[in-house]
Amino acid sequence: MNAFFYYFYNFMRSIFGHIWNVLVAVKDAVFGIFDIRYYMELFGSYKDELSPLGWFFAIVVHILLILLLSLFVFLVWKGLKVIFRFKVPVIEYEKMKDEVVTLKREIMKANYEKDKILAMKISELGMEINPDLLETPNDLFEKGMKEDKGEEGSREAGEEAVELVETAEKRFPRLSGVDAFYKNPDFQPPVYDHTITLEELCINFRNYAASRLGLYYDLEVMKQTFASFGAAKMLIFQGISGTGKTSLPYAFGQFIQNPSVICSVQPSWRDRTELFGYYNDFTRKYTETDFLKTLYEAHYYEDPRIVILDEMNIARVEYYFAEMLSILELPREEERYVSVVSSMAANDPALMEEGKIWIPSNVWYVGTINNDDSTFAVADKVYDRAIPIDLDDRAEFFEAPDTEPMRLSYKHLEKLYQEAKEKYPVSEENLMLLERLDKYLIEHFRLTFGNRIMRQMQEFVPCYVACGGIETDGIDFMFAKKILRKFESLGLGFIRDELDSLVVYLDHEFGSENMKISKEYLARLKKISGS
Repeated sequence: MNAFFYYFYNFMRSIFGHIWNVLVAVKDAVFGIFDIRYYMELFGSYKDELSPLGWFFAIVVHILLILLLSLFVFLVWKGLKVIFRFKVPVIEYEKMKDEVVTLKREIMKANYEKDKILAMKISELGMEINPDLLETPNDLFEKGMKEDKGEEGSREAGEEAVELVETAEKRFPRLSGVDAFYKNPDFQPPVYDHTITLEELCINFRNYAASRLGLYYDLEVMKQTFASFGAAKMLIFQGISGTGKTSLPYAFGQFIQNPSVICSVQPSWRDRTELFGYYNDFTRKYTETDFLKTLYEAHYYEDPRIVILDEMNIARVEYYFAEMLSILELPREEERYVSVVSSMAANDPALMEEGKIWIPSNVWYVGTINNDDSTFAVADKVYDRAIPIDLDDRAEFFEAPDTEPMRLSYKHLEKLYQEAKEKYPVSEENLMLLERLDKYLIEHFRLTFGNRIMRQMQEFVPCYVACGGIETDGIDFMFAKKILRKFESLGLGFIRDELDSLVVYLDHEFGSENMKISKEYLARLKKISGS
């Protein structure tokens, strides 16, 4: 064993000895290079023997060596300067780190401020919300700062708070806020009225609008509106300004205590992003619109919801609303999805699936249009999918009893519509009259009802009867708004005689006392044609 220790000692001594010799040799070499005294003694021993030419070469060589040495020192100094230029002192680095923490806090505070305002608006509606929803990232940061004492501890606590905020940061802050609100254990769904009928709904809403809001509507308009809700997901209110096109759907939202959402259409709207928003690659956030938030929020409650597209034809409807028109036409409701983003992230909204959200069935879309020089003509494909209602006159004042708002569930409303379609189907007699009328239109005007219009009529008329109307009047309304409206695109000057013949045909088939809306519409068309 002693032999090993002696061997190991001598082995290590030899290695470190050679290393020491290398270091000493390097030191001697460096000092030897800059040993000016030796160089002077060496030059002194030869200077007496130098010829004039030798002196010349000696001076030139020494100058070149001095320049070369100076260049070497200069390059070393520049290299060290470049290296140390990017080396931030520890104290300065810590200051920059603290500043980054502060900036992150301010950015998070700005991003979440709009959600705080949204939560406050919800609280103004009388609903309780979780106080945590009112906390901003600044609140979290301050809490983190108070949990620990001392300069270093405060900085670390602040960093932890910022990390917490960054973890909670989401691409969809408004939709995530909706998730948090409705998943709050303190949230209680309202108690709904499951006894009201469609006829009572028309009367009560009309009385509520008059007594509480000072808005007056004809009862016939109420019947047409609620019957249209049972036949289509999209309605169009058209007419002159000041007749209540926007206020009617707004008042309905107040009546059922689920305020309608007003989306003011802008002339610059060109595509779906105006309604659904878009993902901002720079901020890494999705620009959420009221329209998108309304669709998403409707998943959480049973109330009907109205989305108002105010002045919808100030831009081309078939451009920005084209995707929704196609989705609403899908026969199966479970297939009605709209794509929002191409891929999912970890903290995306809970009800989003593969970057898509489902279009809920408890949302109706009401557009208001003005037909003047500042607007675009609404395409036929939009009219075909919607039910237009004309509001050309202001309703007269009437004494209305004070009527309380109510809570109406979508399930109950849908049940009323389904019961109406089963109880009041279009009679066989009227179906035969419609079939003959369709053949007459094809023969004389090259127009036809089409499957979509027939389906809407068979759904509208029973709901209209359940609202207190008469079956023939419901047929008259749908025929005028869905078929006769197409006459405006025909050459009216060439079909004057045919218009008169159509009036005679309607009197013969449906009776002279019926189809008043259609006859008035035909009379207006004749007036426009100049006859």
